[in-house]
Amino acid sequence: MYTGYRFITAGLLVLCCALAAMAAPFSRIDAPPLSERWFGVYVNNERVGFFRQRIEASGDGYLMEGNGSVQMNVMNVSKKAFMRETYLVSKSLALRSLEVEQTVNGVSSHVTGLVSGNAIHIKRESHGRTTEKTLTFKGEVYPAPALNLYPLMRAVSTGTSYTIQAFDPEEVRIKDVLITVMGKGTTSEGLPALKLSNNLYPYVTNEIWVDSRGNTLEESVREGLVTTKAELPTALGAFVSDWVIAKKDLIYDFSMVRVQPPIKDVKKLTGLAVEISGWNDALPLLQGGGQQVEMTAAGRVLFKTGTLALKSSDLKVEKTTDAQLKPADKIESDAPEIRSQATLIAAGVKKDDLAKALASWTAAWLNDTIDDGGSAVESFKSRSGNCQTHARLYTALARAAGIPTRFVSGLVHVEGKGFLYHSWAESFIANRWVAIDPTYNQLPADPTHLKLLEGHLPEDMAPILAIIGRIKMNILETAY
Repeated sequence: MYTGYRFITAGLLVLCCALAAMAAPFSRIDAPPLSERWFGVYVNNERVGFFRQRIEASGDGYLMEGNGSVQMNVMNVSKKAFMRETYLVSKSLALRSLEVEQTVNGVSSHVTGLVSGNAIHIKRESHGRTTEKTLTFKGEVYPAPALNLYPLMRAVSTGTSYTIQAFDPEEVRIKDVLITVMGKGTTSEGLPALKLSNNLYPYVTNEIWVDSRGNTLEESVREGLVTTKAELPTALGAFVSDWVIAKKDLIYDFSMVRVQPPIKDVKKLTGLAVEISGWNDALPLLQGGGQQVEMTAAGRVLFKTGTLALKSSDLKVEKTTDAQLKPADKIESDAPEIRSQATLIAAGVKKDDLAKALASWTAAWLNDTIDDGGSAVESFKSRSGNCQTHARLYTALARAAGIPTRFVSGLVHVEGKGFLYHSWAESFIANRWVAIDPTYNQLPADPTHLKLLEGHLPEDMAPILAIIGRIKMNILETAY
């Protein structure tokens, strides 16, 4: 992924490893580390993006995948970028085929390429136009994810330099890159590492620290102005889930789940059956709120909602807990202004209609924005916020009105796009949990609401990291 001057390509973020100290000496490695790793992107120590990298064995070579998003302003140059890339390489890491989707400062493109002999046959789609061209080279050409691995798979000797040909997906060209082994050193966090440098970025030196297995630990451009650091998923979880659920900028490209076949007439939909593949089996399968979930195979789950889910009478008796009526962090159901507003809304409203009245009021009161409006009290005063804000304020009002309510998050269908991550609420009405979406003023929420998580705290939503950007959905049945 390219940072300051380009969107930090996967090459600069080649798999980090566990952040443990290394005692082993640096020597030649026979293969790249096969694993998935996450990175945080920083400008002046402020996190501005993230990237995920994965390498796995594939046939007689390796599959290198990466995706991420970054938003920054460096030296008066703004950069908003998203990239999703897949490279198939040989055992020596030489490029065999590629597919890259990227959006840089509003310009989207889809590039595919196939290596044949000493040429890459490229097809590029952008602005509704398709262009084709052939890039020729001598010897071998390498994708960006191979740059940090290349020296360790040859010979690791201080002062050794390599000039290799690398494919640049943004400029769609082949460029010469000089890689130099600088010697042993330590990262900014004191981890022992082998220090490399390359001239991938024009006019500046890119410094890299890798471990003895070839995992990138840290990268630095312009003496630390822009840095990329390997991080544990738990450290990035809250940041990524916040961006995803808030639907910030290019996060659409990172988190959107396209479906086949497309869903038609969502407003008339009464039930849905959808299979999700790429599921992380460690995640809970949450029932209730109008949905039924079951695991059909390893990494596959079946969601049924609305009229296609089992009737409430066929499910276990649904229950509530004391916490679902009590105030919580950012859900201040005991605040005077929240209690007063709940009382005003309830005046003259039948008990069975109260939840709907509270959801309608919330939808009308808050202006929908990309940024989180903060706690229930803060958003009540500012009158703005995203889906998390709507769910938080509604939950506080409902609890203040004596309706057990919980904050939930998951996927919802957006017309003309696909499924995106979203937050809403569930209230306990007539002895069952009912999905209520105060952002879209829906009670019950439409059947495309697929609940994945319960809870409003960052640690509650961080598990989204386990599936974001990797799941696929297949619509099995729709009911109208």
